[in-house]
Amino acid sequence: MENDHTKPAFPTIEANHFKDYSDPGMTLRDYFAAKAMQAIVDVGHSPELFANHAYKIADAMLRAREAS
Repeated sequence: MENDHTKPAFPTIEANHFKDYSDPGMTLRDYFAAKAMQAIVDVGHSPELFANHAYKIADAMLRAREAS
């Protein structure tokens, strides 16, 4: 079974039917990170700091999904 972070955030019916994620577009991990970024970004600080933190939050969200 694939890890959640490799699955597309917005899969098409065709991708689900054939399990072809060769071009998934935005992954679920990327989607979670983008949502987290909206909540934590602060002007005047390093963008890299917030990007790294957003992916840590996304990874935590993926782990929480697996635990439930």
